[in-house]
Amino acid sequence: MGGVDDEVRITLRLPSDLHAWLASEAKSARRSLNSEILLRLEAGQPAPATGDESP
Repeated sequence: MGGVDDEVRITLRLPSDLHAWLASEAKSARRSLNSEILLRLEAGQPAPATGDESP
């Protein structure tokens, strides 16, 4: 991900039970809710292609 200049703010609507679960997970890991969501989204991204893989 890029630096601070590359950030975009969005409004996100979540079901209340999902929000509560994410907030609980974030608190347990001593992270902000924002950091927890970013961590989970980034973990779901495919790895960038390096070109070193054999076909």
